[in-house]
Amino acid sequence: MARLRRKSCITLIALVLLVLIVAVLLKSLTPEDSPFSSRFSGNLSPDRKNDNQIQGDNKADSKPEQTQMHNAAQSEKDAELEATLRKFPPPNYYVHTFYYPWYGNPRFNGKYVHWDHPQMPHWDFKVAQSYPQGRHVPPDDIGSNFYPALGPYSSKDPSVVEAHMQQLRTAAIGVIAVSWYPPHLKDENGEPIDNIVPLLLEVAHKYHIKVAFHIEPYKGRDEINMFTNVKYMIDKYGEHPAFFKYQTNTGKILPLFYVYDSYLMNSEQWAKLLKHTDSNSIRHTPYDAIFIALLVEEKHKRDILTAGFDGVYTYFATNGFSFGSTQRNWESVRAFCEDNNLLFIPSVGPGYIDTSVRPWNFQNTRNRINGKYYETSLSAAIQARPDFISITSFNEWHEGTQIEMAIPKTSQTAYLDYLPNKPAIYLEITRKWAAIFGGERRKWQK
Repeated sequence: MARLRRKSCITLIALVLLVLIVAVLLKSLTPEDSPFSSRFSGNLSPDRKNDNQIQGDNKADSKPEQTQMHNAAQSEKDAELEATLRKFPPPNYYVHTFYYPWYGNPRFNGKYVHWDHPQMPHWDFKVAQSYPQGRHVPPDDIGSNFYPALGPYSSKDPSVVEAHMQQLRTAAIGVIAVSWYPPHLKDENGEPIDNIVPLLLEVAHKYHIKVAFHIEPYKGRDEINMFTNVKYMIDKYGEHPAFFKYQTNTGKILPLFYVYDSYLMNSEQWAKLLKHTDSNSIRHTPYDAIFIALLVEEKHKRDILTAGFDGVYTYFATNGFSFGSTQRNWESVRAFCEDNNLLFIPSVGPGYIDTSVRPWNFQNTRNRINGKYYETSLSAAIQARPDFISITSFNEWHEGTQIEMAIPKTSQTAYLDYLPNKPAIYLEITRKWAAIFGGERRKWQK
């Protein structure tokens, strides 16, 4: 019995010594080495490449701590952006929307721009006398029948551009066609807008959105300065990753330009720029591009061919307003485009109302019918098997074609709204039909 007790004591002492030794060893381990460290429990197999990068950073004593903090903050921002992007549907680069960067407010522009749009008189003096005239007075009275959720914003405001890109991604829109005037030129109610393009490109790139250009009928537009201005855009913006380019049937990857009111210049002038046979043509130069003409009247089809354009779009959101915007004509327009190797880009919109700036123009109003007008237009466009679909518009507030978020507004001015739907209803409808269009395109390609 005594021998047994002695053995038990020896065993107990040995066990105590073993526990003490293990405790000392565990204490000497660093948190990174410890298999119990919760911070590294998800990364038990170290990445040697990452280790080497960290070691390189630690050895670079010349790097200030501020730079390291900036890099960490940037990484956090990048991770946050990626998490935000994952919430959106993928952008459909075959869905374009016309985008207007011409708005301003006192904070960014020193005054309201475009929100104070004048009420335009009717061309008949007697009719004009029956309607109000004068300018709108923001912020409660703006040149729109709807009121934007962002208020009367400035297109120069980075936070507004960021919000717009998020709305565009919510809608799965892949390309914005930015209204564009040459540097130092502007529309009659606005300011020069070319200086806003760099901001648009940068923020669009963050959100994987592409930027095309919608060339407006600037003063003095002709074939000579069109070449100059296309060269300017491609030289200045063409290498930016957000600059939209499209691969043609010949394999060329080229920029795409919409040309608004292209019919204002005669087809012979356009041919000097766009026909391969002319010695001053833009074709076979580094500035060649895809030029899309506005089809308004049926006779414009012949002029577009003579001019050497690469495709047509219809722009107007008012079904029946013009030959091109009349949806029942789209099948025949698409057949014409197929026969002549042209791109066909019908334009759809959520509705139309411009009586805030043209108070006499009731006949062209198209009621939104809580989104039904828009869905009918999108369906008609897809049935016509287009190459792209263009949306009029993201934010043309004067003509009430915007899909941008709008809110109810109570003031002396009576505003329309999207009720009983929520402010994002037209973004959500766009998202739905962008997916349908993507599915139909895949079927057509089989």
